Order: sequence, then structure tokens, then C-alpha cells
Amino acid sequence: MSTSPQRARERNPIGGHVPVAGGLAKVGIPYAQDIGGEAVQVFVANPRGWATPPGNPMQDEAFRAACAERAIPAYVHAPYLINFGSHTPATVEKSVESLRHSLRRGRDIGALGVVVHTGSATGGRERATALAQVREHLLPLLEELTHDDDPWLLLESTAGQGASLCSLAEDLGPYLDALDRHPKAGLCLDTCHAFAAGHDMAAPGGTKALLDELVAVAGEGRLKLIHANDSKDVVGAHKDRHENIGSGHIGAEPFGELFRHPATAGVPLVIETPGGKEGHAADVARLKELRDGGELPETS
Repeated sequence: MSTSPQRARERNPIGGHVPVAGGLAKVGIPYAQDIGGEAVQVFVANPRGWATPPGNPMQDEAFRAACAERAIPAYVHAPYLINFGSHTPATVEKSVESLRHSLRRGRDIGALGVVVHTGSATGGRERATALAQVREHLLPLLEELTHDDDPWLLLESTAGQGASLCSLAEDLGPYLDALDRHPKAGLCLDTCHAFAAGHDMAAPGGTKALLDELVAVAGEGRLKLIHANDSKDVVGAHKDRHENIGSGHIGAEPFGELFRHPATAGVPLVIETPGGKEGHAADVARLKELRDGGELPETS
């Protein structure tokens, strides 16, 4: 017996990261519609640069209105260069400015969350030293989130390359502790990253084990977004190479299992997979099949 599509959508909207060059509303919303998206993620700055563009108020308002009209939750992904664990003071300073920009722009466009990578301890330094620096520079940004419509800051662990501060679920505990487990600090689970870091979602019970551990480490209610990406590489490869849903080493069924875990209730999924618009539409459709064809857990 399958779940009603409306109830399934309310539990787990499915969408993708959409291009916005040319206008958030003008380009991003039509793209989301074309791929069947029920959720969107966008960049509000060059993901591989430090620029902090002001945005277009007309496009911001049009984007907010379109998302509200269609009941589409929106998210921002902060630039990739941000690293609060860097041994280079200039990088840390620019990281503060860049993330503050993404958080403010997130509020401007009505985003529910801003995703940022948890970074790495560069320069051969001890993890504890890097985490102390994370606390010094990232906690004040969280404390600036005092408006009712401020987005969550969503911490995304990495695939485990280099001196990553968070790759396995257990690493998120000390990171959240460094931030005093701030009430606006949430999590974004990237399935490819978790698999590459060593969480074998493809093994029997592997997806449940990962989600159980995330809840045990972070507490209930902190998981706010899932980046649904299959993996081109085997488990534990520490390589961040995304594949289309069901075409990689994770396979399709573990994504179906995501929808049946209580920790994912109300959590949107966005894809960051290859293939352009056609591939994105196919991945969104595949995830909807996995979601809508299964029984959802009873809610209390």
C-alpha cells in the first residue's frame, strides 16, 4: 500500500540545486519547475570565490513570492572556499565575511537554511586547535541570528579528504560542542559524503544505522536538509564524486530507506547530481517513486 503523494510531499519535499545566473526568480524557479522540484537550493555568490554581491531586491521578492505560492522550501549553499579551521588568518577573515553574507542573503530570499561545509584543520595543526578557532569565529555568526526569519546554519560534513574536521557522524559531536550546540545550528546530510567517509549505506541496515547515529550524536531535530547524491566511488574512498540516483555504489534502495526513518520527517531532499536538466528531472522523479511507493512511519 503506497502513501498519498500529498502526504509524502509534506513529509519530504524533493528538489534540486538550481542555476540562478540571470535572476533568482527568472531562472531558478522555472528550472525547479522543469525538473519537478518541490524544494530548491541556490548559490547567492560565486561558489568558488569571495565576492559578496548585494543581490537584486526585485528578484529576491519575486523568488520569495514564488516559493511561498508553490510551498517550495528554499536553501542557500555557502561558497566552497569557507574554512573556519584554516591556519591562514586571511582565509578565516574572508570565511566570516562570506558566511555572514550568505546568511543575510538567505534571510532576504526567505531561505530556511544556509549550508556550509565544516572545513578542515589545515597547516598540520591539531583538531582541537582548529575547533577552538571554529568556536571563536563561527559561534558569533550564530549569535547574530536573532530575527524570526533568520535561516538555520546547516553544517555539512565532508567525504573525509585531508584533515577534515567532520566526515563521520561521530565527528559532528565535538563540532556542535564547540558551538555550544547553538539552537540555530542544524545539519545537512550529504549521502555521497557520508558513504565516501565510510558509512556503508548500501549494506543491510546501513542507512538506518547512519541516521540513528546522527540522532544520537546531534540530538533530535537538528537534521534539516539532505543532499541526495549517489556515489561514483566505493564506500570509504574519501572521494566526493556524485552520481545519479541508483547509478552509483549506494544504489536506489538506501534512498528509499531514508524516507522510512523518523529522523527524516519533514526534511527536504535536494539533488546535486550530474546530467543537466534532463538528468536532474530523472533523479527527482526516481526519488519521488521511492518516496511515494513506500509506507511512511506513523506520526504521533
